[in-house]
Amino acid sequence: MNTLLITGGSSGIGKATASLFAERGWCVFELSRHGVTTDTITHVDCDVRDAESVRNAVTEVLRQIDHLDVVISNAGFGISGSIEFTDIHEAERQMDVNFMGSVRLVQAVLPQLRKQHGGRIIFTSSVAALLAVPYQSFYSASKAAINAFALALANEVRKFGIRVSVMMPGDVSTGFTDARSKSSAGQDIYSGADKAVTTMERDERNGMSPQQMARLFYHIATCRRPRPQYVGGFSYRVLCLLDCILPKRLVNWLEYKVYS
Repeated sequence: MNTLLITGGSSGIGKATASLFAERGWCVFELSRHGVTTDTITHVDCDVRDAESVRNAVTEVLRQIDHLDVVISNAGFGISGSIEFTDIHEAERQMDVNFMGSVRLVQAVLPQLRKQHGGRIIFTSSVAALLAVPYQSFYSASKAAINAFALALANEVRKFGIRVSVMMPGDVSTGFTDARSKSSAGQDIYSGADKAVTTMERDERNGMSPQQMARLFYHIATCRRPRPQYVGGFSYRVLCLLDCILPKRLVNWLEYKVYS
């Protein structure tokens, strides 16, 4: 039986992905702080901010099974606010969960993947990694860091038969929006911040379903030759293509117009 280990699988895209893999006959382990074990998905307590917690969770999974086919690093959250007035501890927490959480997971699973000489690692990134969103700068930076990390990792582990990909969703309608940590500090100076965040959250609430992203994850996990990067949603693929073609100054100005 194929096996999936996914972090952040208790809600949103992660929950939809875990459910889809389970429906298709996979043995699924969901690692998070608040999940529960169901008839088809095994929950393991895990806090991606704690290296020991991650190692213990992976050890528990490997106590129950002897191989990992796919590992999805999906745990994450968002903050918003101007760069100048973002509390530095909030910025550090953003990077710690979204980026370093992925690093901790990779370090925990690589010994097993090398031992079995194969497997796939997939990261949840974001279109915001390529098209950085104003007033969501630290979230964008954390996802850009994942993209760079994944490309470097892919070349380091290629000789072990391990394949690495990132999936960059566009706007998706999940509880992620309401869970965002929002700061209004400095809005008397950065008067466009509230409008930018409101626009962003409106797009998210009217966005794609998490089930659409789950199907893309399944494709990446099962296709013969996975690509290094995928974009979730046709319109977002077009936007990312334009980002490659058009001058960056123009693309950044257009983003300014959208969020101002």
